[in-house]
Amino acid sequence: MGDIAIVGIDCAFPGAAGVQAYWDLLMRGGSGIGPVPAQRWEAREFPAVCGSGGFIDDADVFDSDFFSVAPREAAAMDPHHRLLLPCAWRALEDSGRAPGELSGTETGVFVGVMGGEWGRLTMSDLARVTPLLGAGSSAGMAANRISYHFNFTGPSLAVDTACSSSLVAVHLAASSLLTGECDTALAGGVNIVLSPSLGLVYEQLGLAASDGRCKPFSADADGIGRGDGVGLVVLRRLDDALADGQRVYAVLRGSAVNQDGRSNGVIAPNRWSQERVLRSAYRRAGTTPDRIAFVEAHGTGTVLGDAIECAALGAVHGTERGTPCAIGSVKGNLGHTEGAAGIAGLIKTTLALHHRIVPASLHAGRENPRLRLGERGLRLLGSPMRLPRGESLAGVSSFGMGGTNAHAVLATAPRAPRPAAPRTSRPTGALAPRGAVGVFTLSADTPEALRRNLAAQAEAVARRPRGAAATLCRSSNRVKTGLPYRFAATVRDTGELVDALREAAARPDAAGGAARPWGRPVVAFLFTGQGTEYPGMTAGLHRESPAYRRHLGEADEALAGHLGTSVRELILSGDTRVHRPEFAQPALFAVGYALARTLTSLGVTPAAVLGHSLGEYAAAVTAGALELAEAARLVARRGALMSELPRGGGMTAVAAGPGELAEVLAREPEVVAAAFNGPADTVLSGPVDALARIAKELDLRGTKARPLPVAHAFHSPLLAPAAADLRTLPVRCAPPALPLASTRYGRMLRHEPMDADYWADQIEEPVLMDTALGALVADIAPTHLIEIGPRSGLLEIAARGGRAAGAELLHPAPGEAATGRELAETVAALHRCGLDPRWEELYEPEHRVAETLAPYAFSAAHRYWDRQAPAPAPAPVHEPAPAPAAARAGDDDPVLLAVVEAVSEVGGHPRERVVREARFHEDLGFDSVMIMQLKNRVEARLPRAGEVSVQQMLPALRSVGSLAAFLGDVIMARSA
Repeated sequence: MGDIAIVGIDCAFPGAAGVQAYWDLLMRGGSGIGPVPAQRWEAREFPAVCGSGGFIDDADVFDSDFFSVAPREAAAMDPHHRLLLPCAWRALEDSGRAPGELSGTETGVFVGVMGGEWGRLTMSDLARVTPLLGAGSSAGMAANRISYHFNFTGPSLAVDTACSSSLVAVHLAASSLLTGECDTALAGGVNIVLSPSLGLVYEQLGLAASDGRCKPFSADADGIGRGDGVGLVVLRRLDDALADGQRVYAVLRGSAVNQDGRSNGVIAPNRWSQERVLRSAYRRAGTTPDRIAFVEAHGTGTVLGDAIECAALGAVHGTERGTPCAIGSVKGNLGHTEGAAGIAGLIKTTLALHHRIVPASLHAGRENPRLRLGERGLRLLGSPMRLPRGESLAGVSSFGMGGTNAHAVLATAPRAPRPAAPRTSRPTGALAPRGAVGVFTLSADTPEALRRNLAAQAEAVARRPRGAAATLCRSSNRVKTGLPYRFAATVRDTGELVDALREAAARPDAAGGAARPWGRPVVAFLFTGQGTEYPGMTAGLHRESPAYRRHLGEADEALAGHLGTSVRELILSGDTRVHRPEFAQPALFAVGYALARTLTSLGVTPAAVLGHSLGEYAAAVTAGALELAEAARLVARRGALMSELPRGGGMTAVAAGPGELAEVLAREPEVVAAAFNGPADTVLSGPVDALARIAKELDLRGTKARPLPVAHAFHSPLLAPAAADLRTLPVRCAPPALPLASTRYGRMLRHEPMDADYWADQIEEPVLMDTALGALVADIAPTHLIEIGPRSGLLEIAARGGRAAGAELLHPAPGEAATGRELAETVAALHRCGLDPRWEELYEPEHRVAETLAPYAFSAAHRYWDRQAPAPAPAPVHEPAPAPAAARAGDDDPVLLAVVEAVSEVGGHPRERVVREARFHEDLGFDSVMIMQLKNRVEARLPRAGEVSVQQMLPALRSVGSLAAFLGDVIMARSA
């Protein structure tokens, strides 16, 4: 049998709500046994049944809104189903994946569940039977509910082999994985003690413990105490789990299932069958009994059952070995959780292997001498047992009342491989991993749920020692995304993270790093030109971003042959030669290319690009018009040509438009307008002395004029010699794959090639930034403008010119103080607005490891528990009903009010929740059966609409408001 990895766990058992609480209960030798809650039954009414047992707290709580289940349907659902849904969500989160990622995949669901008490309790009164009860009372729907709500399309089956159901479910899930039926499987079981009926059966059989406690293998053992439980594990093939970097709790090496056949009775255990299932499991696991360190036994605490099981265990494990095989049973802590008993034992064993310590077995202080454990090579664990270094193996047994036996063999997880070394090593002087930046993400289904989960995460992180946050951030990116309301905060350590989480949780509007996007961001890249360079530019980002290091290295390699030196070293070393054109232009191109490629590798794909002067080269590469090598050749040549020109030219930025400058330019014919950046934002180019005279005159007028830090008169006739040289170069170009706003033409590029003539004209003709940006905004209506360059410039130009109205302005490297934080904040802002980034690119390899996060905090506002069948929805009325609460303040449309009333009746929703925008499936949890009921009630409330078929209604079932509008149109048409 191939190896199966256990990669995710969630559970709730008596006295232990969650995996960590379960482990704590086991390690401290705690007990979850207590009195029967009055909610279940009145113990005094059933004196023949013990008044104690193992009961889960809040078993009636269900976040029906999260799972889009209407209140009336939730009330009709078997509590087993209601417990399984949040358990499945949390188990998948624990596996290191956002549950929504698996939607539409052939993920398998295998659930052990015993009996069908809910159906017996709710379906016996035929007058109260409803379609919702029909689906809600079926034990066979336990797995199907998970598959439906999570949109899993793999095998989905409920397993009932009585007490062994959940371990048989794990066995079937492993088989399904190994045959390739599914790549991920959820497996486990659930049990809720709904009534005293089975307790009466145990009492009559002489199997019930007088105090409601199982005391396995103890001299005080006197029978079974019943218990609740729900537990699920996420299983994957071991190779797949390791390849995906998932944490592996333990490995399922093999399992076996058999049947007692004809024995002393259909409910009597069979020693020989138990022996056979043990040997079969070890054979399938490729191991021998002497290698098994401990066995989590079935161990119910019945005299006959314990005796037969110990005889079978001794016959198999009583071989020559260094130490006796340790045994124990979690039923001493929880009671017999019946359909969930096998998964309770499996999870205990998994955690023991993971922590490398086996908890003591409760009630082991008075070992039953009649079991002769020592003679049989067994020992009952009276204290925790540490596991030695290296691989350890363990077994888990679960035996069904009807004779179906299961045994599983588990092993400690293999040592996790270290993250692969980065292709480009972190430079000398880089920040230590403790200071690495990350983006912590969180998502929820409502603003209130987001605040609740922000608070839960804050408390969980606050309990950790203060330290690095990057690995936590990376895990949150993989697990805590996918729901409508999003939070994203850029942090370096856990203290900063706790502060950000608490601050956002305290905001009543769920703002402060949180948002609900209704679409994806529309992004434009704006590439800066010469004048933004400075020694050491982007050095902080280079230290912290592995993606930026990689892509700057690509540009450096492409330019090296043309420059004869490393532009990367020139940039990062603080070399002042970066101001000389022959180096400044290749350096700025390299930075622009690397920034753009870093963003696209993170999943930020521009809808359009624009380059200002020199920036057009990196823009052309990003748009696919030039290959990197071709652009590098052209930029290197351009810079060399510029450096050969005589000095003495300059440029001046003026806060005035062309009309205001016409008179002064007429008096200085050698000065030209080199860039039209905005209505009152012009750059002049020409001889330095002429520019100085113009600046003095403008200053007298009160017009600002600022010299730019350049040594040449770019975009002027003085560059004609360089333009002539460029015009002779062969250029391999292609039509842009992305919309490109040309600052050469001042509009979107159409069919014009970016050939030698384009680049020659581009250096001596003016930069038409304002009209090019206007064309870009008109073409794609960007939600975000991202400046690509080492220092801000274009975003201010866009803001001054009024071209950025409504767009968010972002810069991943806005100046000398920039580090990796600004890049992370750029990605965080886009994520809040709907982008799903490729987060891995943000982190160093050593941070790409799984960290455990607090599970999703579901709402406890709704409780559903009634041992009587939920009453059917009221019968349709044929006269106008009293007007319900308005669908929204000010609504007085009688058709809308009638629809709201009908929806509220069918779904059981409070009327204030049935707003005009509420969607039937996603928000109100309606299914096809409920739609039919809604049709009947709408027709009864709106007789003027006549009979409307479901087929006619279907296109209008987008929301409550769309249905009301459709019915209003029907009434008008039939009244005409």
